[in-house]
Amino acid sequence: MRKSPTLLVIAVLLGTIHLRAAEEHKARGMVLIVDKTHHSLIVSCEAIPGYMEAMEMSFVVRDQSALAALKVGTTIDFHIVENGKVAYADQIQVSNAASHEPEPMEAGALTALNRALKPSAAAQVVPEGQPVPDFALIDQAGRQIHLAQFQGKVVALTFGYSRCPNPQYCFRMSNNLAHVERRLRARHKEDLVLITIMIDPDHDRGKTLSQYADTWKADAEVWHFLTGPLEQIRQIAAMFGMNFWSSDGLLTHPLHTVIIDRKGRLAANIEGNQFTPDQLGDLVETVMNRPT
Repeated sequence: MRKSPTLLVIAVLLGTIHLRAAEEHKARGMVLIVDKTHHSLIVSCEAIPGYMEAMEMSFVVRDQSALAALKVGTTIDFHIVENGKVAYADQIQVSNAASHEPEPMEAGALTALNRALKPSAAAQVVPEGQPVPDFALIDQAGRQIHLAQFQGKVVALTFGYSRCPNPQYCFRMSNNLAHVERRLRARHKEDLVLITIMIDPDHDRGKTLSQYADTWKADAEVWHFLTGPLEQIRQIAAMFGMNFWSSDGLLTHPLHTVIIDRKGRLAANIEGNQFTPDQLGDLVETVMNRPT
C-alpha cells in the first residue's frame, strides 16, 4: 500500500526532529564530581565556540566503565551528546598531563626513574580521600605554620621557587592561586587557605621569601609561602608524588596542585598545567561546598 504524500511529509519531519534532538560536540574539561551511584559527572567545561561559554555542567555517563578511571581534578576530552533535556558525556578519555617541552619531559623521566629505583616511594603518596599527614614549615612572616591548624578550611597547595625561569611552570602555578584568592576573597576567613611550598629553601627564605610573596600581593593570613630544611621539604613533596632535582642552579620538577578538604583529607592531586585558573577555582569552590 502506497503512503499518501501527507504521511510522507510527516515521516520526513519526524525524522528531521529526531536527528536534531541528538546534538553532539567535542569538549574538554576538569572533573569536579564523580557520582558512581547515579552514573554521572559534573565537569568544569572549556568554552565551545558557537555552542556554549565555559561553565560547569552535569552529565549522565552511559559507559559505566569510563567512570572507574576518573578522579576529581582529572582533565578529560569527551563528547557532549544532548538528547532532549538530558546531556550525556560519551567517548571519555583522560587527557595526558605530560608536556612535550624539555623540562617537564625531563621531570617525567626522572620521576619514572626514581619510582623504579625506589619502589617504596609510591607507598608514601597520600591516596585520594585519605588524611594528609601534618607538617610544619616557616612562612614569609617568619611564623611556624602547621597544616593541621587549617582543619575546617579548604587548602589549595602548590610547589615552586622564585628563580623559576619558565612562566608556564612556577609562575603559572602561583598565578592560579592568585586567581583563586581573588575569586573567593569573600570566603577567606572561614573557608580558604593557600600554600606555596618553596623547593629552593637555601635561596627562598627571609627577605627573599617575603619579597616573592609581595610580588603576588599575598595576604599573609590566607596565602602562606613556606620554607624549611631541604630534606623536610622533599619528604612533604613525596607525600604528593612530587620530586625535584638541581642542575646548574635551576630545578627540574613536575607540576602538582593539591586540594585538601575541610577534614584534612586529600580531595585532588592534579599533575600538570592543562587546566585553567577558572577551572581550579571551580574545583576549590566545589570542595568548599561539600557537606561536612
